[in-house]
Amino acid sequence: MTYIAKPKLHHPSLTKNRVGFTRRDYEGKISTLCAGCGHDSISAAIIQACWELDIEPHRVAKLSGIGCSSKTPDYFLGNSHGFNTVHGRMPSVLTGAYLANRELIYLGVSGDGDSASIGLGQFAHVMRRGVNMTYIVENNGVYGLTKGQFSATADKGSKSKRGQVNNDAPIDLVTLALVMGATFVGRGFSGDKTQLVPLIKSALAHQGAAVIDVLSPCLAFNNHTGSTKSYDYVREHNEAVNRLDFWPPREEITADYGEGEVTDVRQHDGSVVRLRKLHADYDPTDRIRAMSYIQEHAARGEVVTGLLYVDVDSRDLHRQLGTVEQPLNTLGAGQLCPGTTALQKINASLR
Repeated sequence: MTYIAKPKLHHPSLTKNRVGFTRRDYEGKISTLCAGCGHDSISAAIIQACWELDIEPHRVAKLSGIGCSSKTPDYFLGNSHGFNTVHGRMPSVLTGAYLANRELIYLGVSGDGDSASIGLGQFAHVMRRGVNMTYIVENNGVYGLTKGQFSATADKGSKSKRGQVNNDAPIDLVTLALVMGATFVGRGFSGDKTQLVPLIKSALAHQGAAVIDVLSPCLAFNNHTGSTKSYDYVREHNEAVNRLDFWPPREEITADYGEGEVTDVRQHDGSVVRLRKLHADYDPTDRIRAMSYIQEHAARGEVVTGLLYVDVDSRDLHRQLGTVEQPLNTLGAGQLCPGTTALQKINASLR
């Protein structure tokens, strides 16, 4: 269970990074997600990225909302700062924390329901304000905690495990991030750690609003109507005193393909996700071309992965506001209050 911490045993042969930590030091508690869940692969990628960047865990502030994805910060960086907000409100809480203390490294973890539905407005504003953060969306297209309804990122025409067809147009978070002014935009696949780890490392090093949309298929909802082994069928034909959920383990879905190549990744329910990795000569500094590129390949049924856009001259929120270098939460009353004379002059200028 989540409250059970992993044993704090360190084998003497474990490799340490430049700040003296092993990869084990970046782990968290035991995951309670379904065995083989792509979200756990994302957690592993975050752990690997922070270890390779020699980040001291206590310098990281990780924030999340509500959902399967928002549980995952408990599974990595156990020695960092953490805050689990209400549904869809992670960006505003993170913005407040960042304004108070700019010395921390801010990592926001959310899901497609948390960011593309109730939190859509918050997602848009944190992008345009240029908050210096890494925003990771663990995108599976369903509401996993409430048993697999379509989320706002589900593709039009896709079918649920019960055979229903989604008739709503999807929200593409990477395109929205580009439109709203994000200065680092990437997309990855949970099963492609080779690509995902460098993406996360680049986002953590970026100054400004960095967002990575990570496709992370939900394996829990591949049991379909009509199967005598489905959970609903068993419940309907069983005289049970209570309802319990048990998700059988599945093999983790992975992909290994080269730059510029397309690969079909078959999911546990038989559906296929077609991924295209960016060419080596792709220019990620052209915002307009990036949006066109995403839409061109989406029309072909391809999901483009990689670093889609980066602004190498980005300005974060503190630079835009012109705040002092010293973290605001360390300033005393004497520094924060300009005094009576200064306040009178300010008030006079506003009359």
